[in-house]
Amino acid sequence: MHVDSLRKLLAHELQDLHSAEQQIIELLPEMVSAAHDSDLKQAFTDHLSQSRTHLKRLEQVCDKLGISPEGEPCRGMEGLIEEGRMMIKDSEASAVRDAALISSAQRIEHYEIAAYGVARTFAEKLDQIAAADLLQETLNEEGMTDQHLTRLALRKINAEAVAV
Repeated sequence: MHVDSLRKLLAHELQDLHSAEQQIIELLPEMVSAAHDSDLKQAFTDHLSQSRTHLKRLEQVCDKLGISPEGEPCRGMEGLIEEGRMMIKDSEASAVRDAALISSAQRIEHYEIAAYGVARTFAEKLDQIAAADLLQETLNEEGMTDQHLTRLALRKINAEAVAV
C-alpha cells in the first residue's frame, strides 16, 4: 500500500495490529504451556481471551472505516514472538523461565500499547471518534495486562527466580 495520507497510514496501522493480534493468539497457548507458575498460566489464559476480543474490536474499527483488516504480516511482532519462543526453548520450566516469559510478554505488550496509541491518535485526528474510542478501550486493557504482569513479577516470580 502506498501511504500518502493519514487515512492510509491509519489503515496500515490497523492492518499491522490485526496481524499482530493474530500472531499473539497463536503464541499464547504455548506460553500457557511453558509457564510454571499457576498465576502466570492464568494471566496468559486470560490474555488469550482478551486478545480474541481485541481482534474482533479491530475488525469492528476496520468495518466502521471501510478498511480491510488484512494486510502484510506484522514483522515487528514476528520478531518479538520468535524471541519469546527461543526463550521457551532455551530455558527449563522454573521461576527463571517464568521471569523470561514475563519479560517477553511485556515486550509484546509495550509494542501493542505503542501501536494502539498511534492508531487511536490517528483516528482522533481524522474525526473517527467511535473508532478512536474502541482503540482506546483496547489500549486500556493492554495497559492493565502490562501492569498485572509487572505485579506478578515483582510480588512473586522474580523473587522465586533469584532463589533458583
